[in-house]
Amino acid sequence: MKKLFGLFLLLSGITVNALADSEAINCGACASWNQQQKPFNVYGNTWYVGPKGLSSILITSPQGHILLDGALPQSAKLIQAHIRALGFRVEDIKLIVNSHAHFDHAGGIAALQKASGATVAASASGAAVLIAGTVDADDPQFDPKNPFHVPKVDKVQIVQDGESLHVGDLVITAHTTPGHTPGSTAWTWKSCEKERCLNVVYADSLNPISSDGFNFLGDAQHTDVAPLFKESIAKVAGLPCDILLAPHPGMVDTFEKQATKTAKLNPFIDPNACRAYAENASERLEERLAKERLNTAVTKK
Repeated sequence: MKKLFGLFLLLSGITVNALADSEAINCGACASWNQQQKPFNVYGNTWYVGPKGLSSILITSPQGHILLDGALPQSAKLIQAHIRALGFRVEDIKLIVNSHAHFDHAGGIAALQKASGATVAASASGAAVLIAGTVDADDPQFDPKNPFHVPKVDKVQIVQDGESLHVGDLVITAHTTPGHTPGSTAWTWKSCEKERCLNVVYADSLNPISSDGFNFLGDAQHTDVAPLFKESIAKVAGLPCDILLAPHPGMVDTFEKQATKTAKLNPFIDPNACRAYAENASERLEERLAKERLNTAVTKK
């Protein structure tokens, strides 16, 4: 897992070309991320329907479905094909929610909304980015020379921390976790198999990566967001959590778990997963803050 986080650090500086809603975004990792991945069941009514490197999660019910994240713009058709391959209708998606509004997790949302007619929901900061189509200057990865763009979403419902949204009998709850982006959000719900219902967490990235010149400890241009980031990590650690999923499947070994899943053994079930995810994030944040303190001390000499 730590090797993958190192890869994400390298990819944080990728060049992104903003194109029309119907066109692909070009980036150094996009082709790899958007490789075909056969959709599969995680547990109960929870399904993985994203491409190889970017999660998109479908929660199903007879009254309608919920979709989490839309990957890249060019992933939208792939996600729709995966949903249909599982026997579900894209038109039955009633709600689309977002972890954070970067092009690799929100890029396909506009197309998926148009295909399904679903309501789109996100945190206040995330909604602002989805509507504007570009990240704000308070995003750690904001680069004025090469800002991230996403296809604009016409209308977005703003959700508050702890707010629950309903689709038929489905209930999904938002937990704001600012840090990786100002609008980062974890989502929780219950999935059942027969009489056994488990808590599923879709935890946003807790990776402290940024563009050059950004300091999580704050500087002349930015406020100190380290305390908020630490609170977010603690929040994820404390969530009721039997199954953990994340925007990049490699962050939580999604495919390794799927490869060893059987009718009698489901490796996705791990009550310690959220705590371990948070502990790893805390270590990486402390490493990042230590580097920032060192750089500040050297600059002052």
